[in-house]
Amino acid sequence: MSYLRLGLAQINPVMGDFRVNREKISTKLREAAGAGAGLVVFPELAVCGYPPEDLLLKTGFVNACQQTIRDLGPATKDLVAVVGFAHREQGRVHNSAAVLARGRLAGVYHKRELPNYGVFDEKRYFTPGHLPLLLDGRGLRAAVTICEDIWVEGGEAERFIRQQGVDLIINCSASPFYAGKFAKRRRLLTGLARRTKAAVAYVNMVGGQDELVFDGGSLVIDAQGKVLASAPHFEESLHLLDLPLPTGKRRKSGGSSRALRVAWPGQEKPGSFPNTRVPAPGRLEEIYAALVTGTRDYVRKNGFQKVVLGLSGGIDSSLTAAVAIDALGPGNVVGVTMPSEFTSTATLSDAGRLAGNLGIRLLTIPITPIFQAYKDSLAETFSEGRPGIENENIQARVRGNLLMALSNRLGWLVLTTGNKSETAVGYCTLYGDMAGGFAVIKDVPKTLVFELSGLVNRTHGKDVIPASVIERPPSAELRPDQKDEDSLPPYPVLDKVLQAYVEEDRDLEAIVRQGHARNLVQEVIRLVDQNEYKRRQAPPGVKITPKAFGRDRRLPLTNRFRPGRLPSR
Repeated sequence: MSYLRLGLAQINPVMGDFRVNREKISTKLREAAGAGAGLVVFPELAVCGYPPEDLLLKTGFVNACQQTIRDLGPATKDLVAVVGFAHREQGRVHNSAAVLARGRLAGVYHKRELPNYGVFDEKRYFTPGHLPLLLDGRGLRAAVTICEDIWVEGGEAERFIRQQGVDLIINCSASPFYAGKFAKRRRLLTGLARRTKAAVAYVNMVGGQDELVFDGGSLVIDAQGKVLASAPHFEESLHLLDLPLPTGKRRKSGGSSRALRVAWPGQEKPGSFPNTRVPAPGRLEEIYAALVTGTRDYVRKNGFQKVVLGLSGGIDSSLTAAVAIDALGPGNVVGVTMPSEFTSTATLSDAGRLAGNLGIRLLTIPITPIFQAYKDSLAETFSEGRPGIENENIQARVRGNLLMALSNRLGWLVLTTGNKSETAVGYCTLYGDMAGGFAVIKDVPKTLVFELSGLVNRTHGKDVIPASVIERPPSAELRPDQKDEDSLPPYPVLDKVLQAYVEEDRDLEAIVRQGHARNLVQEVIRLVDQNEYKRRQAPPGVKITPKAFGRDRRLPLTNRFRPGRLPSR
């Protein structure tokens, strides 16, 4: 029996850096050739990064994609490579896969199914393809597909694969992460393999791009739906597998004018590749890895070395700091504690203990004199009256101002520390705790913050995040004896309502039927809707849920629609 040595080359491209991306691809091609691979598959839009958004409207960007593919051709004299790129043909731009063989560009496939939901806007930029592409060599018939082509059950790509009696489905993908997405992909690929009776070689991108994180986890599934190989998650790799070439009578083919003859080398006996199936991380582990990956890549790809964040002694800033040191190393993370008259000795002490546990530098900058100067300046205008929320927000803005001053002077990127629950209901201050360059836990609900903090401590085998931080009732400490639950429902209740309304788009009545009090649901919906303007001004952050604020959920700022309220006659 002969084998095709197949390489799954999951890489972490840098958006628009064609030199870096070309070198990443070339390196993997050299490694694959050295290992005797006959076919190497790369992710969707590997030469430029995903999603390029309006860069695709720039002629020079698409030209650079095409030039990079031409430059890569000579590296494929001994193997066949399938590489994702943007391609212009007859004035139209396509999301494409190049087939490189014998040192040249041998063929191009254009993606047929263009996603236009959630974080995807492909119909804004690309023209769908209509012609399939087969690779035919050494008795193996392989169909080239790109990401969404195989997500549409019974779609054009699947019908073609069935008609042609395809042995192997090649899929170049850039599938963004959210918790549970890998299991969903595996079910999808298993179902596709069983329906088409074809093996599937699925190669996914890795790395962070703005809010999105790509988790890798590339897979090879056999025609019976069994996982033959799985690549690591959240890291670049070249994963090798020897796939048996068909023997005996070929499967019936419907014929095709788009069959590309290829001469990939075969192996007479399979090689030995350790850890062929890399286990998938658990739920909390994959979420934490996504936060680390997204933070590291946003900071590094945007040219920063160090980050700074406010350490309040609370659980949100503690988790953010833990993610930051795992992403960048403790020497590149600076914490700042900014006590006021309302800061308790317990939280101030915990901020110091956390910094010591993490091994990061801690600066202390009291804000009471600055806060008093604000009040003195405003005293005449405000005249007499009881201080209100403006005093709380002034404190938050003083802290934000100090962090941004450190950023301006020292070149540190400011990490904000607000979670999804607070952001959803507007329990945050514009130009205060929302001021910064990257919001690490922006898409992490408060209840999940507690779970991830527990994971941090279990992973380190000690209380890196002090137990008192996890056990203390959450508080912004902007007025005497303040607790979050003075203003908000308990977080376990709030997060369930937010999941139903924000992530699942359920209406008022449906959420009430889940067992929540009507007045509570009405108030949460009101808070979510009226704070859209705040979220629009928030920094980007890592997406880890199926529907994150930002690219996933886009609502008008000026908007009088209220769920559950019928129009008057």
